[in-house]
Amino acid sequence: QMVAERGLPGRSQLIAELIRHEVADVDRDGGDGVRAGTITLIYRADSGRVRHALARVQSEFVKEVISSQHVFLEDDQSLEVLLVQGSVERLQQLCDRLRGVRAVQQLKLVTTTSLLPPLHAHGGAEIEETRAVRRAAL
Repeated sequence: QMVAERGLPGRSQLIAELIRHEVADVDRDGGDGVRAGTITLIYRADSGRVRHALARVQSEFVKEVISSQHVFLEDDQSLEVLLVQGSVERLQQLCDRLRGVRAVQQLKLVTTTSLLPPLHAHGGAEIEETRAVRRAAL
């Protein structure tokens, strides 16, 4: 049924996709590695205070939050997607802080070990060092 729903040619592609998702969710770096990914939030936006609180949290993680996209949903709800990159520990701290905003109803972090090109001069050396270590391991 899942193969048909996703329009995949066979079960092996489905199994490969499920394995890739599971591997991405496992913290193989012991929390020290750098990851890129997205944080998807759904929250009640019935007042400007909620968006202000979320913006305040994001500003505390300015090195990790690359960009954000916001759309209004039905019934005073909003959906926001953050493009993020940073250490697993910092990304988890960001998620914990965002979950602490009262109106947040859902939050999901999805990461990959593939990195964005260096974005900030002050973070570039750290990211390049991580890439060099990975290349040496291959």
